[in-house]
Amino acid sequence: MPAVLLPVVSGDSKQILAIVSFFAAGLILFEYASDSPSLVEFRDAPPFNRIRFGAMFVTVMILSAMFRNSAVPSEFGQFVTAIAMFFGYILDFPFSPVHLFRLVLHAEATGVEISYVRAAAGIAYMVSIIVICSFSLMIRLSDWPVRRNVFNVWINLPTFDPTAGGDVVSRLKMQAMVNITLGLSLPFVLPMVVIVLIRSFGQIYLADPQTLIWMVTVWAILPAGLVMRGCALNRIAKLIAAQRQQSDAAEHDHILQPA
Repeated sequence: MPAVLLPVVSGDSKQILAIVSFFAAGLILFEYASDSPSLVEFRDAPPFNRIRFGAMFVTVMILSAMFRNSAVPSEFGQFVTAIAMFFGYILDFPFSPVHLFRLVLHAEATGVEISYVRAAAGIAYMVSIIVICSFSLMIRLSDWPVRRNVFNVWINLPTFDPTAGGDVVSRLKMQAMVNITLGLSLPFVLPMVVIVLIRSFGQIYLADPQTLIWMVTVWAILPAGLVMRGCALNRIAKLIAAQRQQSDAAEHDHILQPA
């Protein structure tokens, strides 16, 4: 989308991105068409992957329209830019993720560059917050992931081995805690790591809008996806624990039946 919407993109870049896009589309198509899972998690538990894809789509679309508006003004671009500027201003306070991301800019950055980077980080981080809150609310208000059929651990968690040792519920809760902790920490940690690298190896110039769009998207959406995965694993652990309690209660009632 940035290669299509942005006014100044080289032809070689468009061709490379087209090849990567076709490869990714083919990978997802074969993954969902096959009976045996390989890498994609929760493929049979919608709308987990749909929410993650939608979050990335909305973020990339908003950022592409915002940077396109600086060269080719439009009503939609101006509207999106105004919203992004608002959230960037609101979320840019000391020690916030948006403020830390803005510090990645080089010292000679102009006021316009700072405002656009702050707006991009602000709207992307707001999308990630909305996604996390929406998914958490959906888990609480619905029977996800068992609304339609039985949840299959092998299909939906192909990288999780239930027979690896230890209690499954404890391992799922541990992985959930790790994912949530990483997801909440990365928006703060990644800019600080980049700042340390800048002091060691030199400044990073975010002059290319296409590079900035994907950098901001990964910085905001990847941690949100980790938090979502942690919430999903914690939900599955609770379902397994509840199923165990029901099985134990049924077995106990069967043993205590009168002769």
